[in-house]
Amino acid sequence: MPIPTSRVKENAQIIIHSERCTGCGLCVEVCKDFSLIIIDKKVQLSDTPAFGCIACGHCMAICPTEAIEISGREMSQADLFGLPDKKSLPGYEALLGLLQNRRSIREYKDQPVEKELIDKILAAARQAPMGLPPSDVNVLILESKQEVHAFAKDYCDYLEKMKWMVAPWFLALMRPFWGKANHELFRDFLRPMIQIFTGSMKKDINHVTYDAPLAMYFYGSPYCDPADPIIPATYAMLAAESLGLGTCMLGGIHPMIQNGGAARKFRERHGIRYKSREGLFVIFGHSAVKYHKGISRTFASETVIGS
Repeated sequence: MPIPTSRVKENAQIIIHSERCTGCGLCVEVCKDFSLIIIDKKVQLSDTPAFGCIACGHCMAICPTEAIEISGREMSQADLFGLPDKKSLPGYEALLGLLQNRRSIREYKDQPVEKELIDKILAAARQAPMGLPPSDVNVLILESKQEVHAFAKDYCDYLEKMKWMVAPWFLALMRPFWGKANHELFRDFLRPMIQIFTGSMKKDINHVTYDAPLAMYFYGSPYCDPADPIIPATYAMLAAESLGLGTCMLGGIHPMIQNGGAARKFRERHGIRYKSREGLFVIFGHSAVKYHKGISRTFASETVIGS
């Protein structure tokens, strides 16, 4: 039974080139759909797959003799590429240094982000893992300070019409239904956030997207795993850091444009194709500030089970 996404409704086709197969069994080992079996020292299609091929590509990527080809679900043999030499990959210390160096940047030089850098950011983000291929993540890309500002201006106009959601009477009405945590979040974060966003924009000061020269909104579809948009957004952020750009994740937009008729019209105006359970804005630019120290972070808890 094919697993549907917004992009495909059919299974992919597994093409076996038996003359190249050595019967090593690596493809069988990595296929978690149980689509492949070894018979008479050759790989063959199984009669009892779990779902049918979802085009994860594992079997095609691991075969040392290119005896397997996947076609369908937005994948073909043309998508294969050679892996970089392990000696060229960053080690842990280099990766940790990149993570430690990153801070949320909201102050940018009045300088566009070069198209070459945008392409590299997107190329890195496309490599993010996903719940079920093909990716159901969509990306809205605002490539100039003017586009980013116009989006923020329209968002503030939209928020002006939504202020009833944080009015004292509405918060008091909803508290028994959504609980203490949501009540505190709406009262102590969402209400002042909306006031700051809309009040500043009336003075033509953009505290929504900070007039960054580049913004990307990663969001899913109704078929999407909730985590899927967050992972490529993180990849994009780290790729930009490696390219010398400043970045900042923005959590104050996505939740507000999901539900209701006004939200739907806002999404349509900006070419946002779906409402999405999770989504994330990331802004990018050449940083106008330089930090001299990092700050250590902690988890809420770290529970270790086992010896």
